[in-house]
Formats: sequence, C-alpha cells, structure tokens
Amino acid sequence: MTLEEIRNFMEQQGVPGRDLHDLPHSEKTFPDGCNYRIEIAGIERASTLEAMIEESRKRGVTVHRVVATVGGSTFCDKLELHDMAVMAAEQRIEVVMAVGPRKAWDAGSKEGVSAEGMMQGFRLRGSDYLSYWIADMLRNIEAGFRGFLVYDEGVLDLVSRMRSGGLIPQNTVFKFSVFGGCCNAAGARLIESLGADSLNPLSDISLPMIAGMRKAIDIPLDIYLIVVDSFGGTYRIYEAPEICRVASPCYFKIEPGTSEAAIYKPWVSEQFHAEFARQKVKIASVLLEIMDRHGQGSRISKPGAEDLVVPVPE
Repeated sequence: MTLEEIRNFMEQQGVPGRDLHDLPHSEKTFPDGCNYRIEIAGIERASTLEAMIEESRKRGVTVHRVVATVGGSTFCDKLELHDMAVMAAEQRIEVVMAVGPRKAWDAGSKEGVSAEGMMQGFRLRGSDYLSYWIADMLRNIEAGFRGFLVYDEGVLDLVSRMRSGGLIPQNTVFKFSVFGGCCNAAGARLIESLGADSLNPLSDISLPMIAGMRKAIDIPLDIYLIVVDSFGGTYRIYEAPEICRVASPCYFKIEPGTSEAAIYKPWVSEQFHAEFARQKVKIASVLLEIMDRHGQGSRISKPGAEDLVVPVPE
C-alpha cells in the first residue's frame, strides 16, 4: 500500500490520515455550550483544597475540576476524604481522585527505573493489583467521590463494565491520565471507546496533533498549559487561545513543579501543598487574562456547571 492508500484507510476508520496543519475550528463544546474549563492538579488533602478555594475567591478564578491525592488516596484517612468531599460538594467542584495502588507501589516495580523498564508503560502488574486498585476506588466512592484518574486500559475497561453493570454509581466518571501515554488520534478513539469521560494526552503534542485528536473523539481533552519539569516543564499559556479554538471542549490543566515524584510524596508538608495550590490559582488567573485578551470569543463555563460530577458525601 502507498502512503496515500494507508491514509485513506485511516480516514475510513475515523482517524485523520494526516496531522491537521490547517488547524480547523472545533465546533464541539461542553453541554453548556462553553469551550473551556480550568483543572488544577495536586490537591492532596483537605487543607490543600481549602487553600485553593480561598485563593480562587480572592482572585475571582473559577476552578471547575481538581485532580486530588496525586500521591495516592490510600494515604488519606476517612476523615480527610470526607472533609474534601464535603468542601468540593459545597463549591460544586468536580474531583478526580488518584487512588493508591499503582505500578510504583508494586514489589516488582524496580524494573521501571531501568533504561528499558521505563519504556514498558505505567500499567498495573497482574490481577492482584487490578483488584487492589478497584478496592481503593470503592473506598473513595463510599466517601462520596465520583471521579477517578485511570492510566491503564485494562482498568478502564473493567471499571467501565462495573459502571454499565450497576456495580458503581452511573454518574462515576473516568479521566484517562497522561501516564497512559496517549498521543495520537487512533489511541484517543480507543480510549474513548473503552469508556473514558475525558483524556489527558502527552504534554508536548503539537496543535496539528491536538486538532487530529479532536476530530476523532468527542470527549473533552485535558491539555497541559504548564507541566512539571520532569515532563518537560513547558508553559504554553500564550498558545491557550489557539488550543481552545481547535480542541474545544477542553480542560486547561495547571500542574507546575519539579517532578511529581518529589512534590506529591505524602510526607511533604501540608503547608507546602497549601501554598503551592495558591500559586497554581495565580497561574490560572494569568490564563484567564490571556484568554480575555486573545480568546476570540471562546467561552469559559460558569462555576458549578450542571454536568460537573461533584462528590456526594454522606
């Protein structure tokens, strides 16, 4: 087959045959008709969430969604989880929990630090760890949370089946993590078909690549505007208006820092995370300034948009 024939076949399968260098305008939106929302990662504890909410009020910044307990929700006791769920519910903020068991916790995880082991992907090893992950998800559901970060396609398939089978609440949502390594339209379409409700592609994909992914799928794209140094440390804030134009609907993701391994260890002080959350909100306020100046009519969702899946604490 020639390249042209290969690309024609890809198009027939719903995957762009080329990256979309013409950067077509996305006509897709969130259910409220808006184009973008703000997501802040690394809300590790109740005190972190409290600081973020306080800073958001001070700066007039709407945070629609947070990624919480990046260090692992298994390090939080029931009271912490309950307090976070209550605060988020009161503010109508969607919370995506990063549950505890993951590859780095596994007794056999050391292969991942070798040169070739790092190329094997951030997946769970064996069925035991699949069951541990699901058990921790259920612990969070009991605390009232309805959003979860997933980086393993097998886990995504299982929990989607649990949702459709009524074993977990129907309004449970799954965000596919950057650690899943998705960076092309075919992969994005597969992740969507497995039941993901939003997708965080790699942080360094180009605008034509983002446009290709948007053409292939309908779920929101979660786009890093600033990312930890260990992921490349990119800061794409002036690209935000154009990213929004081609990627709508999208979450703009705010996650600065040195490395996730350094800043999300559970023994890092609560005071550090609280102050760090304030800095993330400050960056989000700069984003809003840039979008107001250059966003060419792109609309941000109002606080507490109806389709956000907020916690339901008992």
